[in-house]
Amino acid sequence: MASNNHYKKSHSHSSSSSTAYFYIFISIITLTTLFLLFSHHITSHSTTPILIQSIKPVNQYSPKHDDENEPASLACDYSQGKWFYDPTVRSTRYDETCKEIYKGWNCVAGNRSGAMEIVKWRWQPNHCALPQFDPISFLESHRDVSIGFVGDSLNRNMFVSLFCSLRRVAGEVKKWRPAGADRGFTFLKYNFTIAYHRTNLLARYGRWSANAKGGELESLGYKEGYRVDVDIPEGTWAEAPSFHNILIFNTGHWWWAPSKFDPVNSPMLFHENGQPLIPPLSPEIGLDVVLRHMISYVEEKARPGTLLFFRTQSPRHFEGGDWDQGGSCARLQPLSPHEVEEFFSVKNNGTNVETRLVNEHLYEAIKGTAFQLLDITRMSEFRADAHPSSAGGKKHDDCMHWCLPGITDTWNDLFVAHLSSIKVR
Repeated sequence: MASNNHYKKSHSHSSSSSTAYFYIFISIITLTTLFLLFSHHITSHSTTPILIQSIKPVNQYSPKHDDENEPASLACDYSQGKWFYDPTVRSTRYDETCKEIYKGWNCVAGNRSGAMEIVKWRWQPNHCALPQFDPISFLESHRDVSIGFVGDSLNRNMFVSLFCSLRRVAGEVKKWRPAGADRGFTFLKYNFTIAYHRTNLLARYGRWSANAKGGELESLGYKEGYRVDVDIPEGTWAEAPSFHNILIFNTGHWWWAPSKFDPVNSPMLFHENGQPLIPPLSPEIGLDVVLRHMISYVEEKARPGTLLFFRTQSPRHFEGGDWDQGGSCARLQPLSPHEVEEFFSVKNNGTNVETRLVNEHLYEAIKGTAFQLLDITRMSEFRADAHPSSAGGKKHDDCMHWCLPGITDTWNDLFVAHLSSIKVR
């Protein structure tokens, strides 16, 4: 015992300090380990979406090309990537006070559950960065330019997103409906115009009833339906190609809408050169014929240097049935890749299969044409959380249109990224 006391007393002051530091170090390691174990337990049992990942900056991918005139953006496929949750997002590029937002799409004002979380998901392409939208830079670089959105209400969704993004910084704006547009605006300081031309099928159509004197369709037993003139553009946009510098087209949802065009009670009856096409065409074949005629029309009528885009199909996310069968879309986070395939695989032939079916027709139609593809489908397929749902103000859930602010802002980011690589005349 005496020898032990003698051993302790023989140590220096520095040795005692080293021992103390050793125990402090061990204590810190122990506490850190316990904290990490506790944090893992809490995270694994929280309601935080399992897909959440921190965002790491990605430099713009701009490889060298043998041909200096080749746009660098061609090397970046913005349409393929992942959604990342960014909790640091505190504000949006516009808010619910933008008056152009259709009431049913204003998810913040409509108190849609999780509305403020929708914009915290950011799209990250696989091999490059999608540049963030700079509204002032966009307006400066598009002085004396006119952009026309031509298509159904999903193109209006995109049009409103771009308008609201620009309106916040633009100064004086004048309402104007150029060339038969449903709605349009001119940003006076920049002489920049943006317009939306509503058309469901691109081609002209209207109600058709059997003639008492008979005819080819009547002889086949048709009594009523919709006449679709495959070679005549709808008047709302017929003059748009000769007016706008940039055009973005879409069509698709109405072609797979039996509630609008019932194959028995109100079928599409296609006409060309004023005469019915016999035998009558199915809607999918009719779509091919219309696309061929309308694309040819636009290429012929467009002003020299006009940039032509065709937007791919915007996906619906009805679960438990279609819109008129009690279908809903109450999810609060994006789908997983596996869930995306369950929703949209053509093989499954599910409620939302129209998305990829329409795209198959579109891909074929624009081959060899002046049109560029604006592919928003894949990025949108994940976003089952971004529709108005029950906050849309309808008797059924709106799982087709998109909340604003929301995913169509990202569509416009992709659109602007394409434009930035092209010299606009």
